[in-house]
Amino acid sequence: MNNDHRPRLVAGLRALADFLEANPEIPAPRNVTVHHFPKRANDAEICAEVDAIAARLGSEIDPQEREHGHYSASINFGPVSYKAVAIVAATRARHEAESSYVGCVQPDAPTIDPAHAA
Repeated sequence: MNNDHRPRLVAGLRALADFLEANPEIPAPRNVTVHHFPKRANDAEICAEVDAIAARLGSEIDPQEREHGHYSASINFGPVSYKAVAIVAATRARHEAESSYVGCVQPDAPTIDPAHAA
């Protein structure tokens, strides 16, 4: 596993926390979830990666997520979560089929109240 991006991610998370702490006038979300998705492979391989992560987290596979084709485990740090998610092939295929018509229907452009326009 290549973790070359890891130091930059950790530094970015710390910088965000410092920024939010130093700028209380900036709204902050109530919670944040950092997702890890295994590289696309067969279902057994991506689920095995999530199993290995779950073991390291001391977590269980979320049974409710399995009902939706997501094989996941997570750990929470108050309102901040780390979540590893494998999306099984059948769920990916269903999503791709449902998304295949995107852009075929063009709704009218929304109107914006001039008082709120930039």
